[in-house]
Amino acid sequence: MDTGISAAGKTGPLAGLTVIEMAGLGPVPLAGLILSEMGAEVLRIERIGASPPLLDLPAEYDLDRHGRSILRIDLKRGEGRELLLGLVAKTDMLIEGYRPGVMERLGLGPDAALARNPALIYGRMTGFGQDGPLSDRAGHDITYLAYSGLLHAIGRQASPPVPPLNLVADYGGGAMMLIAGVLAALFQRSRSGKGQVIDAAMVEGASMLATPVHAFMAAGLWRDERGVNLLDSGAPFYDTYETADARHVAVGCLEPRFFAEFARLLPLDQRFAHGQYDRAIWPAMRAEIAARMRQKTRDDWETVFAATDACVAPVLSLREARDHPHNRARGAFVRSGDLDRPARRHASRKRRRRSAPRRPIVISSRRRFLRVSASPEARLRPLSNPA
Repeated sequence: MDTGISAAGKTGPLAGLTVIEMAGLGPVPLAGLILSEMGAEVLRIERIGASPPLLDLPAEYDLDRHGRSILRIDLKRGEGRELLLGLVAKTDMLIEGYRPGVMERLGLGPDAALARNPALIYGRMTGFGQDGPLSDRAGHDITYLAYSGLLHAIGRQASPPVPPLNLVADYGGGAMMLIAGVLAALFQRSRSGKGQVIDAAMVEGASMLATPVHAFMAAGLWRDERGVNLLDSGAPFYDTYETADARHVAVGCLEPRFFAEFARLLPLDQRFAHGQYDRAIWPAMRAEIAARMRQKTRDDWETVFAATDACVAPVLSLREARDHPHNRARGAFVRSGDLDRPARRHASRKRRRRSAPRRPIVISSRRRFLRVSASPEARLRPLSNPA
């Protein structure tokens, strides 16, 4: 059975790209999944003897392993290191999320990898970056968000900061920034022929997402406090409201013409309708909006505001979002076995294939039963079965 890195049979804008993903948690696996679903062939390297995963998910739900080939290698042994470097010599990209220095101690750092393959794009994902006073510290999304200043900004006035799941630092400032970095390097390589190292840090990535907020603050349009600004629940026309059935609607009518539509349909008293940005009446405006919203159910309000530009939406649960008519029409979710999950999208309108976990291939580096082929596809071919 052939296994390993092979671009054959995949479609998408990254078809033909080969990627090695060093197994880890959070942003790097999501980046690997997204690259795979854009057409890249991703080989996930799992270390023999590594600690068990934090969440022991059944294979059909473990998206960290979907859409990849998987090899388990003992990277502490010289044979395992040489096996991986042999793969690196024939791949386009490597992404890893270990603490600074781990790959170097394994003999697999950027210097060793680029010596084997000068065209390699080496993507590194950490919380604090490869250097600096905190670079060797452990953390999670909430940790990095705290250091970015963003956690301070999220939540309601006079209430503690609220963690926005792990979407901002791990995935927005982490996985997406890593993907942007390696794809920018891929474009540069198309001109220079040379690879490079991408140092992506979640603190800096999350901070980058807040660049407009820093500009608003410098211009005097934003206060460095929670819940008192235009986009943080401070404005009554950019917030959520409870409905008659104890569910919620989201109101986001920032522009005067959208707010006018909202005020007409709710309806709002004329003094509020004509005083959208008069902060002095915001508390009273909020109270009137809240009272009106409690008069109908969430779905009733969805009907009232349907086909309008009032920027009012039902707050859907994760399960409800999968079945919303718009998401169904767009094919926004796909079914993979028993799992319904968000689907990739690119320019092709062809039927999307679900990604699924592939059977892991365990590589015992104490036995020389594998070789790396010299073919452009860089397949791994078993020469004999391990004992």
